[in-house]
Amino acid sequence: DDLPQDALLIARNMGPAELLDYDQSRLRAVVLEEGSATAHVTIVAKALRIPMLGRVERILERAEPGDPVIVDADTGFVFIRPGEDVEETFATSMAARNSMQAEFAALRSEPAITRDGVEISLNVNANLIFDMAHLGDAGADGVGLFRTEIPFLVQGDVPPVEQQAKLYSEVLARAHGRPVTFRTLDIGGDKAMPAFAQAASAEGNDIGAEENPAMGWRSLRIGLDRPALLRNQLRALLQATAGGDLKVMFPMVSEVAEFKAARKILDIEVARMTERGSQVPGRIDVGAMIEVPILAWQIDPLLKVADFVSIGSNDLLQFLFASDRGSPRIADRYDPLSPAGLNFLGQLVEQCDATQTPISLCGEMAGRPLDAMALVGLGFRTLSMAPSSIGPVKTMIRSLSAGDLKRYLDSLQDVAEHSLREKLREFAIDHGVMI
Repeated sequence: DDLPQDALLIARNMGPAELLDYDQSRLRAVVLEEGSATAHVTIVAKALRIPMLGRVERILERAEPGDPVIVDADTGFVFIRPGEDVEETFATSMAARNSMQAEFAALRSEPAITRDGVEISLNVNANLIFDMAHLGDAGADGVGLFRTEIPFLVQGDVPPVEQQAKLYSEVLARAHGRPVTFRTLDIGGDKAMPAFAQAASAEGNDIGAEENPAMGWRSLRIGLDRPALLRNQLRALLQATAGGDLKVMFPMVSEVAEFKAARKILDIEVARMTERGSQVPGRIDVGAMIEVPILAWQIDPLLKVADFVSIGSNDLLQFLFASDRGSPRIADRYDPLSPAGLNFLGQLVEQCDATQTPISLCGEMAGRPLDAMALVGLGFRTLSMAPSSIGPVKTMIRSLSAGDLKRYLDSLQDVAEHSLREKLREFAIDHGVMI
């Protein structure tokens, strides 16, 4: 509450719930000594349109309270006590960036179609009610991922069913008919909800004490172990979408058996509403997030019971590479555009295409134009990202020939290199793709 206007927050590290404690209208940027581009706090900051930089060594030693600071989150630079020449250069850069944003805004009503006629659905990732305002501003097709846990984190407790239903109804109202995919609670790990964590600790399940919280008691695992928590959320979603369409997906699914157990809880709630004469959604699509690699080897049985799947690339890639996404030492050690990583994703697309099961990707990869270009080449036709990424990605898509890119990627399948990033960048330059 005592945060000054135009404040810069400097810290060693923080979680997404801590960031939400600050007044976003006054907070202009965040700089962390630790953190990474795919840490949850960074993702939430991007959604809130707060510039954030991580892994800025000794920033706590170098900056003093009251120092003027320039944070350039696009290029990764922090200027402490900048001189006039730096300020002038930065002002020029900001003007150029604003001009580019105006060009992106001009494309808002234009479709995301490649030069050879392939249509890509671009959606936004949303966290809170006010994020829904960005849906129309960005010209997005819908909400590919609504993180239902963020309002829980803001409140610090589990809201009652009625309050949850009111929230989800408001989200749908602000979507103005565009589809919204709700992800059930993804708490645990670095998204600890204080009241829930205290209750769990009293039962001997200390979430914060886990040595590997990303692979610990979190997400759907908590929902299945605490079925009342999951049932109440699903009940609220059913009430909010009564008479309409419900699209819901379960995170951190490790086995088909877990997905079926979660879907059974949903079916029980639907039957309960029907027996009581309550209106239920006219259509219910239930999906699974592929974040745990072992699920890829269960894809055939999964696609028999799931209506759609969504790739959570942030977690999936950290597990594939055994690389902690929050570790500053290895955050950039492995590249999502490695041959192995792209082949893995490409195989999932092929398997889903074979059964005509919709597949999307909602991780940070989707919002980076070069990475998104690779995903389109692999066959992804639905991507979900931060609202600010829609313009740059749409610009890239409208300058791309998907067929040419696919043929190029096919020629690189057996390349044994650390990353294909530079080769893809060269392809983009040679073919006039705006990245």
